[in-house]
Amino acid sequence: MFDSSSIIVGLEIGTSKICAIVGEVSDDGALNLVGIGQSPSRGVRKGEIVDAHLVEEDVRKAIAEAEQMADVEIRSVYLGVTGAHICGFNNRGVHPVVSADREITEDDVEDVVKNSKAINLPSDSSVIHAVRQHFLVDGHEGIANPVGMLGSRLEVDVHVVHGNLNRLQNAIRVVKGMQLEVDEVVFTGLAASLAVLTPEQKELGCLVIDLGGGTTDYVVYVDGVVRHSGVLAVGGDHVSNDLKVGLKVSMSRAEELKVRYGGAFVEEKIKGEVITLTNAHGFPEKSVNHEHLRRIMSLRLEEIFELIAEDLEQAGLTDYLRGGALLCGGSARVPNLCELAERALQMSVTIGKTTSISSMKSQLDQPEFAAPIGLVKFGSYKARKREAPSPVGKGIKKVLNRFLQR
Repeated sequence: MFDSSSIIVGLEIGTSKICAIVGEVSDDGALNLVGIGQSPSRGVRKGEIVDAHLVEEDVRKAIAEAEQMADVEIRSVYLGVTGAHICGFNNRGVHPVVSADREITEDDVEDVVKNSKAINLPSDSSVIHAVRQHFLVDGHEGIANPVGMLGSRLEVDVHVVHGNLNRLQNAIRVVKGMQLEVDEVVFTGLAASLAVLTPEQKELGCLVIDLGGGTTDYVVYVDGVVRHSGVLAVGGDHVSNDLKVGLKVSMSRAEELKVRYGGAFVEEKIKGEVITLTNAHGFPEKSVNHEHLRRIMSLRLEEIFELIAEDLEQAGLTDYLRGGALLCGGSARVPNLCELAERALQMSVTIGKTTSISSMKSQLDQPEFAAPIGLVKFGSYKARKREAPSPVGKGIKKVLNRFLQR
């Protein structure tokens, strides 16, 4: 049995699956993954809860499985959220330095960050994250840590991620209804980026795309900081639905065909190939053209990447992504998907691999686990921040406050 104070749990309530991952922070600060629980998801559509009772049952199964594997009692979780209602934009906060000697203190930094969150959002919206980018002192840009500097005007650039309060609360209420606390709500796209990006990739400029069942989340890092984020209400389930309609088969059969015969391209070797479907008794039931199946998949997947490319172009970020793009999420398993993404995004694309973890790494080193692993990493950074001692803790706190850029 592990010490409960060192246990961190990430919970992703996804469209296709519920996943809970348990991590333990060792005495030397290393993060070890010690347990995982999964359950098929039945009450989620496009990343949002549509049947709270079904979701609670599925979450309970995943939590119980994770508890059994890790030999712990889970009391709280870092909860991943997504959905088309989640948006991101950049904002600047301003704070006058009023001390007599004009030396910027930790309190000034806290005040300017607080001001950056004072945004004129719709009444039904709530800020999920205000991720620091850089500080400015008297107009001088690119300052990482202004504490101790002299100035009369302190500013901070942040990337704000916000969403609809009621829709965020739906997931929180399901978790709290199970007598679990929510340590913090985290955008799953941001969590996935924490799991797969190295500091060097963040500095180079990199795009992370989390292809889920009901949504596609994406986050852009440039010069080490988050510059852009977004959510498309399209994912792997929409590919299955296109196959259902185009091939005139049931949804379950479409999902089976996608997994067994799917791919991002129509290859020469499959042209003219016919897939024979059998019924429960093993008798031929229907024939499906393999080329037609692949073409349906390719068009939908290409559309997803083209929408992201268009958004990046409008944001003026395309030329800054020298590190290319990383794909994660369950739908990243589609064969030849990286090649299709490279063609649509006009940059190098690879499958993201989780970083800075140990223990169960080989078992969890699959693209669909990026977001829940990132939730655990997010929690580990927060735990270190809370435990930072004083007075040295002030300096550590400053570093940890900027963990998303590191």
